[in-house]
Amino acid sequence: MDQKIRVLVAKPGLDGHDRGAKVIARALRDAGMEVIYTGLRQTPEMIVNAALQEDVQVIGLSILSGAHNAIVPRVMELLKEKKMDDVVVVVGGIVPDEDAEQLKRIGVAAVYQPGASLEEIVEFIRSSVKQTA
Repeated sequence: MDQKIRVLVAKPGLDGHDRGAKVIARALRDAGMEVIYTGLRQTPEMIVNAALQEDVQVIGLSILSGAHNAIVPRVMELLKEKKMDDVVVVVGGIVPDEDAEQLKRIGVAAVYQPGASLEEIVEFIRSSVKQTA
């Protein structure tokens, strides 16, 4: 690959726990990806604007607060409004299986729950970006 995969890792909502997001960001960076970490307490608007400005191919949302059913649909809506349908969105955190299925129905590429393998996440992103490139 000539160009690095660009990934925005974001912590939306009021959730103040970012250790998992930082672990993922480091794993993606160590796998050769360019990672932009937005920090805590991001709104969907802030996340999508950062993704647009940074020209990312992937957005990773880390949500432990249980607000995924409100935040993720708004992010997906904003991506559509800005014609960013080619951005791969993955969600990680405390997401019940039935909610994960609903998020996938609205366009989320993958949902990772606690204990997910870092290698699995890296490989999924690599294969998803190749498919959309």
